[in-house]
Amino acid sequence: MTNIDARIAILVQNLPVPFDRRVWQEARTLAAAGADVTVICPGDERHPAGTFEIEGVRVLRYEPPTEAKGLAGYANEYGFSLRRMSKLFEAERKRAPFDIVHFCNPPDLLYRVALPAKRKDGSILVFDQHDVGPELVEAKHMPLGKLLVAVARFFEARTYTHADHVISTNESYRRIAIERGRFAPEDVTVVRSGPYRDWVEAQAPNDAWRRGRKYFIGYLGVMGRQEGIEYLLEAVDLLAAKGLDVQLGLVGSGPDRDRLEGIAAERGISDRVEFHGRVDDRTMQSILAAADVCVNPDEVNPMNDLSTMNKIIEYMALGKPIVQFDLKEGRFSAQDASVYADRPNDAESFARAIESVLTDPDAAAAMGARGRRRFEEELSWDSQGSKLVDAFAALAAGRRSTVSV
Repeated sequence: MTNIDARIAILVQNLPVPFDRRVWQEARTLAAAGADVTVICPGDERHPAGTFEIEGVRVLRYEPPTEAKGLAGYANEYGFSLRRMSKLFEAERKRAPFDIVHFCNPPDLLYRVALPAKRKDGSILVFDQHDVGPELVEAKHMPLGKLLVAVARFFEARTYTHADHVISTNESYRRIAIERGRFAPEDVTVVRSGPYRDWVEAQAPNDAWRRGRKYFIGYLGVMGRQEGIEYLLEAVDLLAAKGLDVQLGLVGSGPDRDRLEGIAAERGISDRVEFHGRVDDRTMQSILAAADVCVNPDEVNPMNDLSTMNKIIEYMALGKPIVQFDLKEGRFSAQDASVYADRPNDAESFARAIESVLTDPDAAAAMGARGRRRFEEELSWDSQGSKLVDAFAALAAGRRSTVSV
C-alpha cells in the first residue's frame, strides 16, 4: 500500500465533517495511508463547534454563520467563515507547518486561507474542485448576474493561479482545469465522489414512507433554485391528475425549501409531498429504499451539464432506477440505469419518464440492478480512493525532495 509521509490540512466551508461524505472519505483515506490529517470546517446543529479526534483525523469546527439568503447574506457568510477558518488554520500551522493544504470549493475563496502556508512554509496547495463557480453563480439566477459571474471568474482564476494541483470530480471539470486554469494534464487528478461499496446498510424497505400510497418517488439533495425541484413538484401534480396514486419524499434542505413548500401548497399537493429535511444516512437510506423510482430534476444548464451529482451515485448504490433530464455527466454516471426526459426543463416530459418507470416494475428492477453493478465496479470510493492516495504520495515525495535540496 502507498504510504504518505506528510502533514495535511483540509479546508472546507460548505459543510461539516463527517456529514460532508466526500471530504470525510478523503480525510479518512489519507489518514489510513499514514498522513497526519487535520480538517477545518464549520459546525452545525448536529456537529458542534470544537476540537475532536475522529477515526484518526483531527477535526476543528468553528461556529457557523447564518445560512445565506441574498447577496448581503452570502457576503456575510463567506466573510465570517473565512475569518473563523483562518484563525484556526493559523493556530494549527504555527503548531506545526503543513506539507500539503487541500482546500475545497464552493466558494472559490479558500485559497486566501491557504496562501500564507505556501508563502511562509512552502506548503503545496491542492484545489479540490467540487463545483465550477462561474456556472454555479449563473445557475442561481441571482440579481446582478453578469457582474457576479465576472466576480466568480476572477476568484476561480485566482484559485487556479495559487494551486499546485487540482483534484476534479469528473472529466468535464478536469478539462476546465486544463483549459481555463491552464494546468498541465499531469497536474489534474480525477477522483469521483461515490460512497464505499458497503455504504448501504442492510434493512428491509419501510413502506410507512409511502404514507399509504401505491407509488413512492424519492429525491435526495440540496434545495436551491438550480435543482429544478419546481419541475418535480409540477410532475407530481400532473401524475396525480392522471390518476396515479403517487407520494413524493424529499430528503435534504437548503435556502429554497420554504418557497418550494409554498409551491406544493399552491398546487394542492401538500398531502402528496413530504419534506424530510436533513437526516442521518440510515434514515435517508430507509426513505429511498422504499422508493419505486429516484429522481434528479436538476435543470439543464451549463453548471449541471458539467457536474456529477452525488445523488445519482447514491441512487445507484441503493439499486434504484432513476429519472433525470439528459445532462452530460448525469448520463455518464447512470448510463442505462436511468430514463432521460425527452425535453429539457419540461415538467410534462419529466412526468412521462417517471410514469414509464412506475408502470413497468420489471424494467425498473433491471435498471436498478444495472446501476448497482456499475456502482460496485467503477464508481464506488473503493475504486476511487487509491487515485487520491497516489496523487498525494507523489506530491509529498516531491516536496520532500525539494526541501532536502
